[in-house]
Amino acid sequence: MDNLTQEQRKKNMQHIKSKDTDIEVLLRKALWKCGYRFRKHYVALPGKPDIVITKYKIAIFCDGEFFHGKDWEVLKPKLEKGNNSKYWIEKISRNRERDDEIDKQLLFMGWTVIRFWGNDIKKNIDECLRVIEEVIFEQKIEMHETIFGR
Repeated sequence: MDNLTQEQRKKNMQHIKSKDTDIEVLLRKALWKCGYRFRKHYVALPGKPDIVITKYKIAIFCDGEFFHGKDWEVLKPKLEKGNNSKYWIEKISRNRERDDEIDKQLLFMGWTVIRFWGNDIKKNIDECLRVIEEVIFEQKIEMHETIFGR
């Protein structure tokens, strides 16, 4: 059940950002501090990834747990009990489908896709950086093998 009036909920929803969210800024600052250069909201790629490291063809998405349906099997039954359940289930289901479609398009184009949940970025930024660095390391090895052979 929603504790807010319809007008209060509408006002809240209007203030939810789609760009430069706290989790994106946190991850970008950490990457910059480590010396990695990137582009943000790269419109040349499907889905406009939040962070793109073009040199290594890495697309990074910082996903909020609610809107991208983390633990969907748990969240969906909770939504079914709430107000406007049909709307939210359809919206989040479509977001999840779109995320999958974008991932497939990027993979087909030769990009590596990394998706982090917001709470993982907030609580385990070092682990997120480690994942990105491992992908960069793998890309460097592939680039070296392409140039010099095995």
